[in-house]
Amino acid sequence: MQILTPHVYWAQRHGEIYLRVELSDAKNLDINLQNNNILQFRALGHGAKGENEYEFSLEFLELVKPDINHKSTQRQVDIKIKKQEERWWDRLTLQEKKPRFLAPDFDRWLDESDAEMELQARQEKIKKISVESRVRKDPYLGLKKGYLFMYNLVQFLGFSWIFVNMTVRLFILGQDSFYDTFHTAADMMYFCQMMALLEVINPLLGLVKTGFFPAMIQVAGRNSILFVIFGSLEQMQNKPVVFFVFYLWSTIEIFRYPFYMLACIGTEWKLLTWLRYNLWIPLYPLGVIAEAVAVIQSLPIFDETQLFSFPLPAGYTLSFSYILQLYLVLMFLGLFINFRHLYTQRKRRYRSRKRKVH
Repeated sequence: MQILTPHVYWAQRHGEIYLRVELSDAKNLDINLQNNNILQFRALGHGAKGENEYEFSLEFLELVKPDINHKSTQRQVDIKIKKQEERWWDRLTLQEKKPRFLAPDFDRWLDESDAEMELQARQEKIKKISVESRVRKDPYLGLKKGYLFMYNLVQFLGFSWIFVNMTVRLFILGQDSFYDTFHTAADMMYFCQMMALLEVINPLLGLVKTGFFPAMIQVAGRNSILFVIFGSLEQMQNKPVVFFVFYLWSTIEIFRYPFYMLACIGTEWKLLTWLRYNLWIPLYPLGVIAEAVAVIQSLPIFDETQLFSFPLPAGYTLSFSYILQLYLVLMFLGLFINFRHLYTQRKRRYRSRKRKVH
């Protein structure tokens, strides 16, 4: 049987050498290292010249560690050797002329700068794991995540019910569904918005990293519209604006809450992440505009009924409509604050994803 030389492909990092021997179904593997710099390989397998015995020898540029890791597969033999000193080699072999059977492994190949970046990233990862291992673990972490998961699940189911109910009624009744939205969906919306008060409490308890003020602005604003404008004025409950407010709210939330649910269990769905950080850009301002329309439509009703008006000295009264006009200004100020907060979250999210890719 003729002894032949297989094709060998190589790549390196600062601390390792990778060899890929093109020899399938290798048997009788004999891989040894002499003088810590001469690798000898011999095996029986199927190579470029068919089924034969193949062998080669490589004298490395510098010394390597005696431990050799190798793995034989049906297609090839992979060899990993550690350098004694972690530094970049100008070439693999001591002799300047490269052996004819040796070629770069472009599947693993990196130039020196890329390899340094990879090494730096790996060191940062190790450092991060080391720091995290020293940080005292929260014994109630599982309980907190379980609570947050269940909260987001309940809110998702509630807003999904509202969204599906309104969508089905829209297809069946058309524009007629605009006028009885409050009577069909208000109870569930009351429940969801009362539950949303927990989103103001959660940051105060340290259960979530989101800020207290953005959550308070959103929850207080929505509850003012729901309970004060729609809930207390029967004249507002049959207006089409109720449909648009409820529909925009539920559309935003059926993507936001499942995103938070998956975050609780350390899972990410890329399409859901994209929807979470992009749909709110048009929907959130539209929701605020719909709320503003509801406030404006309620002003003459409050003037007429004098509901929630404040008595003043000398027989005067302060109509609640003046407070609502001030609230309109604060509403758009809240839009700016929340929009800026959400946009910052979006930028931070995509920056972290870019770091992971690189």
